[in-house]
Amino acid sequence: MTGDVSTDDLVSWIHGFRDAVAAHKDELTRLDSEIGDADHGSNMARGLDAVVAKLDPAPANAAELFKTVGMTLVSTVGGASGPLYGTLFLRMGPALASAERMDAATLGAALRAGVEGVIARGKAELGDKTMIDALSPALDAWDGAADQGPPSAARAAAEAAARGRDATEPLVARKGRASYLGERSAGHLDPGAASATLLLEALRDTLADAA
Repeated sequence: MTGDVSTDDLVSWIHGFRDAVAAHKDELTRLDSEIGDADHGSNMARGLDAVVAKLDPAPANAAELFKTVGMTLVSTVGGASGPLYGTLFLRMGPALASAERMDAATLGAALRAGVEGVIARGKAELGDKTMIDALSPALDAWDGAADQGPPSAARAAAEAAARGRDATEPLVARKGRASYLGERSAGHLDPGAASATLLLEALRDTLADAA
């Protein structure tokens, strides 16, 4: 698959993200128990179950899809994760609303719009030990591989997200609940960066299967 991404592909991506979070729910909760409120895995799993329940029948287009996903996450996921993930998808929708085709560059621009929304809402920067540490390098990697098509861009983004996730371990958190721990937050992976990596890995797997 080197051409366009369909709305059906994006629906499959959301299903894949739900499945990945369900499979890693206990791990995400364990990570969050170390530096957070011990509910990231359960909150995300509950929210994504609610999302998938609203995707039958599937939305007619990408803008409608991401509006549904974003609004559902905001209303069903507790803590900071709901507003942040909700914002990600809500910002992606308008970026695709007028797209005549969803090639790698177009989808990458939508992802960037979503991440910029997360940054604006959470006021986090690279190095603050948040989901941005996975998402920001993923965007750059996507852009660098976009001319090779969506599957290659998604694969590069997922690999960069995983590296970003792993790089959060030695960091001292400067945002969110983990920041209350100060120096004690070092030595732990950020759960938001971990779930964000699952998001990009689900997109990689979806587009690889569609190839």
